[in-house]
Amino acid sequence: MNDVTGLDAQSADGDKLERALAAAQSELVALRSELEETNRGVLALYAELDSQADHLRQATELKSRFLAYMSHEFRTPIGAIQSIARILQDRVDGPLTEEQAKQVGFIQSTSAEFAEMVNDLLDLAKLEAGRIEVSPAWFEMVDLFSALRGMFKPIAVNPDVTLIFEEPIDVPKLFSDDRKVAQILRNFISNALKFTLRGEIRVSAKRVSEESVQFAVCDTGIGIAPEFHHAIFQDYTQIDSPIQKRLRGTGLGLSLSKRLAQLLGGDVSVESESQKGSTFYVTIPITLALNTAAPTGQRTSS
Repeated sequence: MNDVTGLDAQSADGDKLERALAAAQSELVALRSELEETNRGVLALYAELDSQADHLRQATELKSRFLAYMSHEFRTPIGAIQSIARILQDRVDGPLTEEQAKQVGFIQSTSAEFAEMVNDLLDLAKLEAGRIEVSPAWFEMVDLFSALRGMFKPIAVNPDVTLIFEEPIDVPKLFSDDRKVAQILRNFISNALKFTLRGEIRVSAKRVSEESVQFAVCDTGIGIAPEFHHAIFQDYTQIDSPIQKRLRGTGLGLSLSKRLAQLLGGDVSVESESQKGSTFYVTIPITLALNTAAPTGQRTSS
């Protein structure tokens, strides 16, 4: 009797085990089916993302081509306007009345602002298309400061603002793209001139390590509140202020400066407080490493 009971118990245990195994197999099949369905969904999502990325690349390329084309097209009429205004300002065709001279000055300043906007847009298009060329060569800081001083002499006309170029401190010859460095400093100085109504603007350069040099443009202008510091180097960003509303621009100058500095293996930064002036810095290597001169998608020319 006991043997029969034992056999019944073993049979019951066997049935339970079989049912458990069948249930586990059924659950495994369901999980496998769910996993395969999930994989198909993931593959479909990847395909959609690839398609969207391709459309985005095409749109970005189209935008860059459009900006480059329009910028080139705008340059010709802007050059013509500036040439005619310069002829009038030089009184080549005869004297001007006081009102005429005032209007010609307005034409010159407006066309210069327009040219600056067009150049910013063209540079942006080149950067986005990866077509900015880097041409490193040895140059002296004294020569760069001298060129900038001459460039801004006819522009810095506010008698209440003094533009000062300090003697570089312990700065050796640099191996970099002097045109890109000059462009960054021009953007910094132009901004300082726009937002400084009185006081001074100081341009300096000093060696900050064995490998790098730092340029600074310090002004006594309206300054920038700390909460805006993170945004000022982004594309099309302009700080809301009474002076800003009276000035025209693309909001690209500082963004371009940051990208150009990174192209040269460096970076930009700012120290500023509202109503206490600003200091913009750009730090670059003394010797540009050629492998950093051309990030992915960009090329160099020697």
